[in-house]
Amino acid sequence: MRTASGAQLDFGRRALLLVMLGVGWYFWDAPAFWPLKLLVVMMHESGHALATLLVGGSVDRIHLAADESGACLSRLPPGVFRQIAVYSGGYLGSAVAGAGLLLATFRFRLRRWVLGAASVWLVVMGVLYAGDSFTLAFCVGTAVVLGLGAKLLPDGAVDFVNLFIAAFTALYAVFDLRDDLWNSAVRSRSDAALLADLTHVPAVVWAALWTLLAVGLLGFTAYRSLHSRPPSLQMPAVGTRARGRA
Repeated sequence: MRTASGAQLDFGRRALLLVMLGVGWYFWDAPAFWPLKLLVVMMHESGHALATLLVGGSVDRIHLAADESGACLSRLPPGVFRQIAVYSGGYLGSAVAGAGLLLATFRFRLRRWVLGAASVWLVVMGVLYAGDSFTLAFCVGTAVVLGLGAKLLPDGAVDFVNLFIAAFTALYAVFDLRDDLWNSAVRSRSDAALLADLTHVPAVVWAALWTLLAVGLLGFTAYRSLHSRPPSLQMPAVGTRARGRA
């Protein structure tokens, strides 16, 4: 199927994405997914850290916990809008990460570059900002696993890993916002509660706003990712290895 713009809907990609989203949804509480959940929590906290740096603040440390919670402790210059940007950075961080992974994996076929970039990001965040041994060990250990995967796995396996991380990240971002929107106990301890204390706008309103933005971003990104480029615009695959080479 080809759209007016010449982009072709890739039904194989759509089916694969739906299967991965279904697997992630059905086996959400499986212990095997615990490292992936922590990885997305790290994306969330990295969003806070990046927003802090962009508004002129400084990041003291980042903590991850085995119960899948996290915290980014930072110092901010005065200003309500700076605080709003930083408090919102976690929500946007995980949603943008999911959108970026979908584009990089489905549309641009970056393959090994995705895992390599994730490894570098984890090492940098762990070395610079890890506030405890668990966070540092998780960042460095996961970086090593992803780096080895980028180096050693065959192309098909790399694609599968990338697609699953992309789908799981997108799913987690939506679930995270869903809990803030519908679970008052969760919402009272969330970034939405911090925004409510700062602005006097109810936390549920902030949760609804970021849910709409996240779902809209992920939906648009999925739509773009599931339409392959016309042949004249196709980019060569990056990061592939020739047969028989190390």
